[in-house]
Amino acid sequence: MFSWILPDKHAIAILKKDHDTVKDLFNQFEKAESTAAKEKIIEQAVTALKIHAVLEEELFYPTVRAHVGSKLMNEADEEHHIAKLLIAELDGRGRKSDHRDAKFTVLSESVRHHIKEEEGEMLPKAKELDIDFEALGQLMLARKAELRKAGVPPDSEHAMVAKANGKGDSPAAAARRRKAPKALKARAKISKGTVRKSSSHGG
Repeated sequence: MFSWILPDKHAIAILKKDHDTVKDLFNQFEKAESTAAKEKIIEQAVTALKIHAVLEEELFYPTVRAHVGSKLMNEADEEHHIAKLLIAELDGRGRKSDHRDAKFTVLSESVRHHIKEEEGEMLPKAKELDIDFEALGQLMLARKAELRKAGVPPDSEHAMVAKANGKGDSPAAAARRRKAPKALKARAKISKGTVRKSSSHGG
């Protein structure tokens, strides 16, 4: 994807380094065995992703949007939205959910896809712009230091998840608790009985 070498403070190099950091955390999570190790990785990845999203949304995306084009940029916006909803759930009630590992795995899959598209399409196109990418990089590094010190401000996705108060968290978890329709249960019992009869009859 990246066939060019950039200075460390180049805006695109900063984003690429962030991408490599979170991909490494996703790989570590896949190998981790203890709950404590997984939890530490989730917290590190969630913090890194929240900071990275702010840098892109506040500084990088507005700078390159017109040149890159609405199609790619709108997709990136929506991918951020989905990732931030999962992050908000992992930040909140998701801490107590038995779907926590699954939720983080889905987040990692979504973010990996997003990174692939950014590095394969958006960033090469953005690099064509005749702007001072190192000056933009300095702004991004300063903002990153600020966010690490003061924390990431709440976003609309966290507000949505908080308002739902856990009711919208992981519909799959609710589905697991639903009972099968009685008619199907009765049919299942009949089938089992038939199997037993024919087995005993055949023996």
